Amino acid sequence: MDKKYTETQGQYLAFIYYYGKLHGRPPAEGDMGNYFRVSPPSVHQMVLTLERRGLIERIPGQARSIRLLLSRAEIPDLE
Repeated sequence: MDKKYTETQGQYLAFIYYYGKLHGRPPAEGDMGNYFRVSPPSVHQMVLTLERRGLIERIPGQARSIRLLLSRAEIPDLE
């Protein structure tokens, strides 16, 4: 079975999933940057990549609008 995403992309997906479970809303890009200790442009490029690959969707112009398009079973555990 081919994976739909890289290991790093999977960790971002897992973070989005678990953040939503803990906080009741999707993470902001700043939350992801703080967790992964990467720059804001790096996070933004990852979000664009995940969206382009059909793994998430967002509402343009709306903060915290990331929605996962994968089932829980398709998302790895957060390491």
